[in-house]
Formats: sequence, C-alpha cells, structure tokens
Amino acid sequence: MNADDIRHRFAELRAKGMRHKDAAAAMGLAEGAAIAAHAGAHDKALRATPLRGPWLALLQSLEACGPLLALTRNETTVHEKTGIYEKLSGGEAMGLALGEAIDLRLFFSRWHAGFAVDEAAANPGVPSSLSLQFFDAHGLAVHKVFVREATDRGALQAVIDAHSAPELQVEFKPAEPKAAPRAESAIDAGALVEAWRGMQDTHEFFGLLKKFDAERQQSFRIAEGEFTQRAALHAVGDLLQEASFSGTPIMVFVGSPGCIQIHTGPVVRVEPMEMPARGDAAPMRWLNVLDPGFNLHLREDRIASVWIVEKPTSDGHVTSVEAFDGEGELMAMFFGARKPGVPEREDWRKLVRGLARLAAAAPAHHGERRDR
Repeated sequence: MNADDIRHRFAELRAKGMRHKDAAAAMGLAEGAAIAAHAGAHDKALRATPLRGPWLALLQSLEACGPLLALTRNETTVHEKTGIYEKLSGGEAMGLALGEAIDLRLFFSRWHAGFAVDEAAANPGVPSSLSLQFFDAHGLAVHKVFVREATDRGALQAVIDAHSAPELQVEFKPAEPKAAPRAESAIDAGALVEAWRGMQDTHEFFGLLKKFDAERQQSFRIAEGEFTQRAALHAVGDLLQEASFSGTPIMVFVGSPGCIQIHTGPVVRVEPMEMPARGDAAPMRWLNVLDPGFNLHLREDRIASVWIVEKPTSDGHVTSVEAFDGEGELMAMFFGARKPGVPEREDWRKLVRGLARLAAAAPAHHGERRDR
C-alpha cells in the first residue's frame, strides 16, 4: 500500500470507530507505519509531523503546557495518567519522570520515532485531538501524550515547532520472532534462589534475571513455595475491587518496550465491562479503573497467569501481584503504595493474603520449600 492508499483506508476504519492501533492492524501495518503515512500534504483528518529529539529535552519542555494525559500501553493493558510532566531527568538512553502524577521510567534507547498528531474531530464544533506519539523501531507505540481541556495548546504547539522535522523520512522494520527462553533445566536453580534471598532492593531483581539468563516466569516457577505463589486468574479483579472497598493505596505499573508508567494512590471506581468482539471471537472482558486523573483498562479475558511475588529488601519483604498474558508478556504489576526506606503497608499485605491461590504445578527445583 502506498501512502495515499493507507490514508484513505485508515480514514474509513476510523469512521467505523476503530482505534489507531486496530485500524493499522486491520491493514496489516504497525501503528507507527500508519501514522507515518500521514506526514506531508494531504486532505485527510489526521495529520502527522515527524519530530526529532533529544527526547528527554522534548519531555522536559512539556512542563510549560500544564496538565496533559500520559498514556503507556502494551498489547493487553492501557495506563492513563493526567498531570504535569515535571521532575524529568536522565540522559540519552534512559530517563525518569518523578512528578506528583506523571511517574515514568523511560528507556529512550528504544524510542525510534516521534510524531505530533493532529486529528480533526467528526463534529466541526469540537477541537481537534492533538497528541505526541512515540514508537519503537518496529512501529509499536512506546508512549503517547494527549491534550486535556486545561492544556495550554499554545505552549504545546511551541514544543512541537521546536522539535518539528517535516523533512524526516521515518521507516520501521518488522520485529524478529521472539526467541524461546532457555530451557529451565539449564538454569542453576539453587544459586538463583540463594541470590533471591540475598536481595536488598527490588531493583536488583532485573540483574538477577540477567545473571541467571532466566525469563521472569521461569524464575517464579523456580522460587515457587518460598518467594512466589500462583494466584487465581480472577485475583487481579479481586485486588482492584478490594482496594476500592478498603481504600488501600496501591501502585499500578504498566509497561511498553520503551516506558513504564506508574500510578500511586487509591483506586475508587472499578468497573468490569464486557464488549462484543469482531466476527465470531469471544467477547472481550475489560477491567477498568475510571478515576479522575487515572484510568486503567486491562483485558481480563487475556490473563493467562497471576503470581504473588515476594522480594527481600533492606526495609523488609515487598510483595507484588503480577499478571501475564498467554504469550508470557507482563500485563501489569501491582504493589502497595510505599516509598524507599519505608516498610510495606500492612493493609496491602492483608489484601494480598485474601487473594485466592492455586496449587503449585510441580515441586520446586531447589529443595525444601518454606511456605508463607
């Protein structure tokens, strides 16, 4: 398909109510490729202007724009936070946003392209949707920024103008097939669990996985009975409902290849929803948090496994609840709200103790279990 064909078909699919990602997929394209086709002069509702970095400087300049909506998603889960982009730091490869509302871990080495996207509304009386959209080398969205009613659009346009690169020709390449994880029998299970016991900070876990060349759920299976337990698939819905009822503040992590976005605080309005799928597919079941400033949309029907995970730290053990889809991809992680140097909240521990467990699939690889 050439750019004209893409723009024409994309407009047709958008008119049917399809999201950008779904419209691109219906054409057999990555989302980034569909957006890139809208650069340059044309008469369609969506117009895209390529942007150039440095990405950290671009995000830092957003503070002057006031409230914006930050959106990070993966294949099954969407995380949206409204607030000000502030307290950004980092470098060319990585960055942090530590604002009161916008809390991000940024992996700029995975950011391949960015666009300012201006899409006219179907109703002439409604302002256009203005956003900044960033993609990896395969056209997968890593982070998006949308205007809100209180956004200073003039300030945002100044950011766009400062980083605009209309002459830039953006290309994407197909992703390589995902490599199969190493055989679990090849992992030194005893040494992995011993290293797990010695952790002093949750962030050491990423290094542990790398050291032992273990996939995340492989490590959970190896440590099962001591540090990990399987939970029922409905545990995520139960967790959100109980947090809503009890007022327990939580942390919700959702990641893309280039960004992890975090909500810290209570959740109030939790609404499960079933939506018909296209064709003969089974209905989609969504778990939604619909609070002012924070929205979460998680495909509950795509949950294939849930784990309760404990990690030792210098402040005592820290507990997470982690949901994975059928492809083994991490959908979302949930923690009790806490700051470094502060022990985990007892109300969070009580909430997790109330979640339904599943029996272990097989004996642990590392000898005696210590059930908790």
